[in-house]
Amino acid sequence: MARYTGAVCRLCRREGQKLFLKGERCYSEKCSVGIRAYAPGQHGQGRKKSSEYGLQLRAKQTARRFYGVQENQFHHYFEIAERKQGITGDNLLRILESRLDNVVYRVGFASSRAEARQLVGHGHFEVNGKRVDIASYLLKAGDVVSVCDKSRGSEKIKAVAEANSARPVPQWIDVDREAFSAKIINLPNRDQIDAPVEEQLIVEFYSK
Repeated sequence: MARYTGAVCRLCRREGQKLFLKGERCYSEKCSVGIRAYAPGQHGQGRKKSSEYGLQLRAKQTARRFYGVQENQFHHYFEIAERKQGITGDNLLRILESRLDNVVYRVGFASSRAEARQLVGHGHFEVNGKRVDIASYLLKAGDVVSVCDKSRGSEKIKAVAEANSARPVPQWIDVDREAFSAKIINLPNRDQIDAPVEEQLIVEFYSK
């Protein structure tokens, strides 16, 4: 399935909440969710009555769009989470949070996950001293993510890092902004993940 290339603000409006897909615009008065707080399309303002399946589907779509993951890959992550020990929903979110593009976004080296995905794909980041250009690369506790030496002089990267320097960093990541690096202290628990996701509904969706 091809990656979605349309207006991402429509996705936030469809899910009825901010998914922070547009970088700084999401924090401004120009955010589409605040201006038009209803679903896009001709019948977006109509009254909706959601079934149990509909609620489960929306929960799955919200998580998928929040992390910028395609359907097949998301299902694959769920299957991995299901095989792991522990709570399946928590395992799923932990996997999604450990993606390289998500960590790059979380520490403020990118304004959105889409931008983080692009920067990773262009080879601007290293993991434990080795360049990694796969956005879906799954990090482990102890891994160190850093901007490549050649990329640290990039005005684009320096400007983005400076603009996002005040963004709160999750407790499970230790960031060194002067060194343009971040270390994964541990993979997050559910209470350390501030994602607008109802993971139990996702588990129910795939358990049918």
